[in-house]
This record gives sequence, structure tokens and C-alpha cells, in this order.
Amino acid sequence: MDANTPREDSAGGWSQFGDKPPTTGTFTRPGPVLPPPPPPQRPRAGFMLTRKAVAGLALAAFAALTATALGGGAVGAYVAGAGQPIPTVTKTVASPVFRTASGQLTVAQVAEKVQPSVVMIQGQSAEGSGVVLSEDGLILTNNHVVSGQGRQLTVKFSDGKTAKATVVGTDPATDLAVIRAEGVSGLAKVALGDSDQLKVGDDVLAIGSPLGLDGTVTSGIISALDRTVTAGSGGRGDQQLPPGWGGQQQSQAEEPTTLGGMIQTDAAINPGNSGGALVNAAGELVGINSAVAADGVNLGFAIPVNTAKQVSEQLISKGKVTHAFLGVSVTDATGDVPGALIRQVSAGSPAEKAGLKQGDLITKIGETAVSGGDTVVGQVRGFKVGQQVPVTYQRDGKTDTVTVTMEEKK
Repeated sequence: MDANTPREDSAGGWSQFGDKPPTTGTFTRPGPVLPPPPPPQRPRAGFMLTRKAVAGLALAAFAALTATALGGGAVGAYVAGAGQPIPTVTKTVASPVFRTASGQLTVAQVAEKVQPSVVMIQGQSAEGSGVVLSEDGLILTNNHVVSGQGRQLTVKFSDGKTAKATVVGTDPATDLAVIRAEGVSGLAKVALGDSDQLKVGDDVLAIGSPLGLDGTVTSGIISALDRTVTAGSGGRGDQQLPPGWGGQQQSQAEEPTTLGGMIQTDAAINPGNSGGALVNAAGELVGINSAVAADGVNLGFAIPVNTAKQVSEQLISKGKVTHAFLGVSVTDATGDVPGALIRQVSAGSPAEKAGLKQGDLITKIGETAVSGGDTVVGQVRGFKVGQQVPVTYQRDGKTDTVTVTMEEKK
């Protein structure tokens, strides 16, 4: 999977305006003698620039160096000997702000709005973040933040208060969990956005508790959408991140987990950000921060809020999640055409009912092009039971599409 999506950095700089006094001419006319004109005076300062500090999203390449943008000012010069001002040149630049269809908020306003809804979660051997879903203490986080922590969970709120917490339900397949803080009320619940409306280049903020620094805000953009991330390597990992993304050794091996439909962002995500909020320019939750490539720079991934909403609702109401089932075993294609090669089809499965067979090469599932077996696995985990999904495949050199009705995984 190509996790490197380059983007262009915008250039900026000062604009300067010089001035040149016009040459004053003379002439005579008949009539009364007028007093001589005053002696020429030196022109005033040639230009004046104002520099305005603005709050905005800094480009990732310069985030450690500067977060200041330069605004324009007015330029003017007057020549006393000419008796008239030089034409004034004015350049106006609006302060950069988060812009959405629903309104305009600065970075500081978005952070102030969302921070009370983001908490730090402390376990027996791990720390992470969470997002408040209800006023009475329901909190959404990652499964890997609470996994193995037993009843030793403490939630720290933005005002410094703490509360004990218990696990409501977990879903390792999507790396999501819901916990409940005890004895609390009147919490600031987060506003939920729509991750299906995200576009590459949209401004976002990541809010969480990296390395135990609660309430930390980092900025960036949406670098890519619909990424498939496989986390886990049979022993490598860190409780702060999905297993396999680097960090300290865990006491026991973790099974690999493939997450599909992930949001890629260049907003800084570090150990402890897991379970925290990825929000858009309106201060709406669009993702749950979950992973960062240990060997990369500015490569973070978040679970789309639409998936998180679906999973959390089931965890709250039933304590478990129902997942869709396709019924195929796949591997990466090795030929010239990228895709997932079907190695086996389960008897009576949705795949068999739709007509898929061993040896078929899946090239597209739903609206997503398939680059390998992980793409199929990740996408299926995001589908709902009963959802009808088009699957495009190649067989004997011919391309065809079937519609598969997803069933509940038993």
C-alpha cells in the first residue's frame, strides 16, 4: 500500500511597493503675480506595510518552524511639491480560517469547542484518548487502548477532574470500544460529522493526549481517503497504537488486524492520540485517531466517524457488533492486473450465492479498486448485514460484475 501521498506546499512572502515622486513641471500664464511655490520637500516614507498574525492550519513541512501567515496592508505616499497624493495602492488579504459550508471558525475556536469533549484514558499499563458521546459518561475510544486493562481505567477530563470507568463493549475487528465514566453528568458531548463528505485537502485537527500530554491539538489536512491499514505482527506493538506500528514490546502476541476505509492525515498523531478526535473545520468529529506509521513522517490514520457511529451504537445497545460476511479466502494477485485472487469460496456463503468461484480475480468491491487481499478484507468489515455490494472480477480474461448481499458472520 502506497501510504505516501505528496502534496504541494503553498508559497508565501512579503509584497513591497516602492514610490517614485512624479516630476513637477512649470509654466507661465498672463495674470496677477502669484507667490512663488514653496520649496520642494523630501517625500515621506515610500511605503508602509502592516503584518498581521493569523491563526490557521500550518503546512506539515513548516509546522515545527512557524504558524504565522502574513497579511497585506495599505501603501501610500504624498509629495508636498506636487500638491496631490500619489494614487494609493491597497492589497487586502483575508485571514485564513477554517471554512465550511455551514460557517467559519478559526483554529483556536475549533480547538476551544472540541477540547472539552476529548478525554485522557489511563489504564494499568497504557494511556490513550477518548471522545465523549453522551452527557452521562459514554466515551468512544480504540479497542487497543482498553484491551488488557481490566477494570483499571481512569478518565481525565479537560477541566482536570477524573473518574473511574468501565468497559461497555469492544470490537477488535474495527479497533473500537465504548467505556462509561462513573458518577458524572453534564459532560460536553462531541458533535458528529459525516465522514462521507470528506475530501482530500480538507483541513482537520487531531486532539488527544500524545505521550500523556492531555488536550494537545495538532493541525493538518486529509491526505487520502479509503486507505487499508494492516496492523499487527505477532508480538511487535504498543498499547498506544494498533499492534505492529512500533513502540515497546507487549507481553503477548497480537493477531494482525486489517482496517479498511481509513482516513489518512498529516496531522501529527503520536502514542496516546489513539482514540482521540479528528475534527473538521466546523468542529465536528469525522474520525477516531487510531494509528501512525512508525517508520513514516506525518502518516496518521483515523477510523471514519460513520463507521464509529455504527459500531458504537451496537456496542451501547447490545454490547457486541454484528459484522458482514462475504465468504472468500483471498491473496494478493501476482500478475499484471492488481487485485485479490480468490483461493477458496465457503459453501453457502454470499460469495457462492452470487456466483464467485475459486480462481476469480476481484478487481473492485463496492466503489473501491482492489490492490490486494487486504483491500477486500478491510472493505467487507465496513459493510452492513443485508447491504448489497457490487463486486467486479476477472475470469478467463473476461471482466464481469455481480451483486453480493452481505450476511451476518456466524
